[in-house]
Amino acid sequence: MSIVLGEALEYESLKTAEPRLLNEVAGALSRPVRWVHSSEVLDIAPLLRGGELLLSGGQALAAETTERQEGYVRELAARGIAALALETGPTLPEVPHAMVEAAEAAGLPVIELRRVVPFVGVMQEINSLLVSESVEQLQRGDQASHAMAAELAHGGGLDQLLAVLAERTGASARLVSPSGLTLGAAAGAAVTGAGGTVTTVDVPVRGVLAARLELEVPDGGDGGLARVAGERSVDILGLALLQRMPPGLRELAGIELMRAINTGSQSWQLQQLGPASGFPVDGPVAAVVIRSAGAGHLRQAVDLMLRECVPHSASYANNAELIALASLGDGAVARIALMEALTSLEVPAGSAVAVGPLGHGIEEAPWSLAEARRTLDLSAGRGLLEAAPSGGVVDAEAFAVERLAEEHLDAATREGFVQRQLGAVVEHDQLRRSELLRTLTVWLDTGCNTAQAARELHLERQSMHHRLQRIFELCGGDPRGTGRLAALHLATRLARL
Repeated sequence: MSIVLGEALEYESLKTAEPRLLNEVAGALSRPVRWVHSSEVLDIAPLLRGGELLLSGGQALAAETTERQEGYVRELAARGIAALALETGPTLPEVPHAMVEAAEAAGLPVIELRRVVPFVGVMQEINSLLVSESVEQLQRGDQASHAMAAELAHGGGLDQLLAVLAERTGASARLVSPSGLTLGAAAGAAVTGAGGTVTTVDVPVRGVLAARLELEVPDGGDGGLARVAGERSVDILGLALLQRMPPGLRELAGIELMRAINTGSQSWQLQQLGPASGFPVDGPVAAVVIRSAGAGHLRQAVDLMLRECVPHSASYANNAELIALASLGDGAVARIALMEALTSLEVPAGSAVAVGPLGHGIEEAPWSLAEARRTLDLSAGRGLLEAAPSGGVVDAEAFAVERLAEEHLDAATREGFVQRQLGAVVEHDQLRRSELLRTLTVWLDTGCNTAQAARELHLERQSMHHRLQRIFELCGGDPRGTGRLAALHLATRLARL
């Protein structure tokens, strides 16, 4: 038995709360629920695995700004949770409309719980059923693995092994090499309905990623069983790969290089793995991070784009993140070309892409990767992505100030500095619903180019001059030609945090 959202809402413990779906998300009630969890923590998204029904009393949300509320639901949607259920009452009389709209745009169902119910009771009732289902899935996954082992013992190849797995799970199975080559495939049992979900499982050989198993579960299929059976079949598929085609040393070294960069290994390891994989150890490099629900499926397109754009590259997909390393012969010029190429790359809605700063030599690749990740982490829910160039590709170099401040200045210090430099501007915006702070930020980011700032803000030049005049009055005069310009610019950047 598989529990979907619509069924979960009918269980007595949750039905008593009179749940009501607030937005229109395609297939919302058919979403599988992997677990029921409750939390008032707004930064809970990184701790979730996807498929959760998240219950919240809304106390923390009620005190937040509209921007933070919208960022909260976007973060949850990016983690792939089943739905967010919010309890309305004295603290949160109604779910904010702007937050509901943001959730709908991100594909996250939002449910209003119109009566108070004990969340512990809801979790106990539904999670106990899910645990029972998990035990059954483990048993069936083991049965599938044993059947595959018997097939291998009788000389079955990859296609035959995948056929056994497809028959046992009802999912279409495909085994893909790290370079995107299909090594074997089998169709699953037909299930009524269109679309479906894809479960991906890494298949290592001797500790190195040799292939990736993709199980496509059609609507109405059991995704949990497919995931468990796929994980149970990893060793069998690894043995079959060794018999059929041992991975080449160069390919294995390339995979191991990216894994070493991903884990921040010591430079001597990178110096050894680079030449073995054909990646130069000297010269400028930059890391790329793509966070997307379809990260694994993007790898082939990303590798093709990199081969056309840079002389040497390597990539590695892990869960919902695809990382890549590019060798940039011309340094900054080649990095700009890489940014432009990534902008034209087609990625699923809700994806986030960042290019790390320029590193000098392969030993700085882990640093470039870490800085790209930190930039994406900072951007989540804080409006930094809106400052990225068109196409949604974030340049980590453009946010060096934010990363430095976030790492070395505590929140109170940052807030105090912003208040001293821009307190009057912020207060003016709050009282009169103006956009002076945004105007000042764009003007400073364009190098005090009034005409360009007016174009970016879609303002008439005269209106732009009037705004600047008011800003100068609030800030103590025109900062150009004074030492205050740098302080004001820093304050606008810190205000984003």
